[in-house]
Amino acid sequence: MTNWKSNASKPVMDEGLQYHIRCKEGDIAKYVLLPGDPDRVDMIAEEWNEPRKIANYREHRTFSGKTGNVDISACSTGAGGGSTASAFEELAALGGETFIRVGTTAALQEHISPGDLIISSGAVRHDGTSQFYVDDRYPASAHYEVTAALVEAAEKLGYTYHVGVSCSTASWYCGQGRTGFKGYEQSFFKDKVSDLNKAGVLNFEMEAATIFTLAGLYNLKAGSVCTVVANRIRDEFTYGGVEKSVQTANLAVQILAEWDQVRKERDKKYWFPSIGKKEQVEE
Repeated sequence: MTNWKSNASKPVMDEGLQYHIRCKEGDIAKYVLLPGDPDRVDMIAEEWNEPRKIANYREHRTFSGKTGNVDISACSTGAGGGSTASAFEELAALGGETFIRVGTTAALQEHISPGDLIISSGAVRHDGTSQFYVDDRYPASAHYEVTAALVEAAEKLGYTYHVGVSCSTASWYCGQGRTGFKGYEQSFFKDKVSDLNKAGVLNFEMEAATIFTLAGLYNLKAGSVCTVVANRIRDEFTYGGVEKSVQTANLAVQILAEWDQVRKERDKKYWFPSIGKKEQVEE
C-alpha cells in the first residue's frame, strides 16, 4: 500500500492498519511477546498451535496464534527504545494488555553465567526514550504478576534464573561501556560497568525500561525474560540458549491466563498466591 492519506497527529492507514507494525483490529491478542530480533518471532511461533503471520514491515514482524489454548501474539521491536515505543503504542491500541520482552542480555554480576535467564523486576532508564514520556524519576517497574509468572515458568522448566534490576541502554557500544569506532571513548562511560555492578544491577539490555515505563503509564502489565549470552565482569561471550527465554515466556503466558481466569471467577482486582486455594475465604 503506497498511497494513502491520514491526519498527521495519529496516522492510521487504510483498513485501520497501524503505521509501524501494519496490523489492524482483531490481529493482536491480549498477551504479547516482544523480542527485539524479527527472526526470533519465528522461533516463538514455532512453539504455538495455529501460528499465522500477520505482518512484516521494517523491524516489526508479527505473528499470532495459541500457546496451549491461550491466544497470543508476538511482535519484534527492533533494537532500542525508539522502535520499541512505536510498536508498543500500536500494539496497545489494538488490544494488547500484557507484554513480555523476550531477548538476550549481558550479565553484570560475576556469578551469572551464559545460558542463565534474567527476569527483570525493574530497569535503570538509560534507554533514551522513556524520559520523553515522563519525568526520569518515574520508576520503570515490571508488573509483579508477570514477574511471578516468569519465575514459576522458569521453575517448571528447570532453568537457572536470576531476578533483579536491569539497565536498559540506548547504545550497545558506548552506552554499555564499550569503546566505539577506532577505540573512541569518554571518561564517563569507562566506569559504567563497575558502577552498575556495585549497585547490584544484574544486566545490560536495551528495551525493558521503555516497555516497563509505558506499561506503567498506560495501566498495562509488562515483564521481561532474557537469556544471558555474555558476562561483562568475566569478559565472556557465549551465544546460545535463546530457546530458554522463548519457552519461559510462552509458558508464563499460559500461567498468567490461568491467574486472570481465577481473578475473574473470584471477582478480585489483584492476583495473590492463595487466591486459587479452596480454603480461601470468600468475602
